[in-house]
Amino acid sequence: MKRTIPAAIGMAAVASLALTACSGNGDTAAGGGDGATEASGPVTLSVSGWSLATTPEFQTLADAFHAKNPDVTIELKEYDPAQYTTLITADLAAGNAPDIVTQKEVKNVSVFQQGGQLMDVSDVVAGLSDDVNGVDSYKIGDKYYGVPYRGDSWMLFYNQDLFDKAGVAYPDGTWTWDDYAKAAEDLTTGLKGAGSAALGTYEHSWQSTLQGFATAQTPGASILSGDYGYLKPYYERVLKLQDDGAQVDLGTITTNTLTYQAQFGKQQAAMMPMGSWFVATLISQQKSGDADTFKWGFAPAPQFDASTTGLDKTPVTFGDPTAFAINASIDKSKVAAAKEFLAFAASEEAGQTLAKIGITPAVTNDAVAATYFGVAGAPTDDLSNFAWTTHETHPENPTSDKAAGIQTVLNDLHTAVMTGSTPIDQAISEATDRVKSEVGL
Repeated sequence: MKRTIPAAIGMAAVASLALTACSGNGDTAAGGGDGATEASGPVTLSVSGWSLATTPEFQTLADAFHAKNPDVTIELKEYDPAQYTTLITADLAAGNAPDIVTQKEVKNVSVFQQGGQLMDVSDVVAGLSDDVNGVDSYKIGDKYYGVPYRGDSWMLFYNQDLFDKAGVAYPDGTWTWDDYAKAAEDLTTGLKGAGSAALGTYEHSWQSTLQGFATAQTPGASILSGDYGYLKPYYERVLKLQDDGAQVDLGTITTNTLTYQAQFGKQQAAMMPMGSWFVATLISQQKSGDADTFKWGFAPAPQFDASTTGLDKTPVTFGDPTAFAINASIDKSKVAAAKEFLAFAASEEAGQTLAKIGITPAVTNDAVAATYFGVAGAPTDDLSNFAWTTHETHPENPTSDKAAGIQTVLNDLHTAVMTGSTPIDQAISEATDRVKSEVGL
């Protein structure tokens, strides 16, 4: 893979976790393979991560792994989250990447694998529990190139206090997107009448907030199809909400650099579609005072139609897992320890550890759910529990070497439509043509 930026830019701050000891003492060990040799002494593994001060999952997993493997030192190499893909790509190309590379975006797995930069970890996957979700997102051909440790899904967060102020009934698991839009309008009207400047909903600037749901929920839809007409009703609905003042418009979001954490946490909006990772963030920010104190919960994402609504159905949503992969250039003496770390990160023990800090692990079962909702500050209502435990999650990014290119085109479509610079039909037609010519679909 061609290096596109200087290696110096890819260098990152290293945070050493005080772990000391040797691989192979835990019961999660995976086979060495790939020419691996046993380490003759203590092993040091470097792992990529981001925002270490506010993203505790990396140190949490490292500390838990230390308890089982007392002769392994884990060094976290910190990257800018906004530039993570660019920087890790450059470091992989330059030979400077960590031993274990966190796969933040599934759409890049095929790119790294085709570049010969990821190790086959099929032997680790073979030993995983059936409770681990998202494994197939890292399957290329008949081999696996990553092991998920997180399994986020998108749902609907809502502020119960603002709903009460506006006199609007809470979500109940039966909402379609039309119901959601009506609630956003009613909330905006009711809150204004109650003297509040809060809007009915907030939809962040990412293309995921609309396209992810549309692709996952529309029957037969796929970004690999080359046909994006299914996006139209989702854009029509959201543009109306913008025009009616029920949600902030994209231009305001980008011009004022609005954050979804502040928009919901500071009670600027009564609802917000967002990924399950926000649970941990909101709990932490309410404790620290960075978010206001208010009652909140989350519900299943609104649905395409009534066929998947109700507590007797399985709602459809989307979300990509987050995984650890092994750098193909890792020293052979470290391979056994690295595979053991991957296996541990996907274990129920690690899942319990992540659940305790409000992170949704890749492994989900009743025991992990009990831990997750036992976290101080987490919602305790039945609907939140249902939304977290019951859903059919479709991947936002299919594992394909064309996914990254297609998503770039679809992101341009999103910006063009949401800013009003291009009519919906024209933007969809242009995206269709570009995917054919630029991506070769």
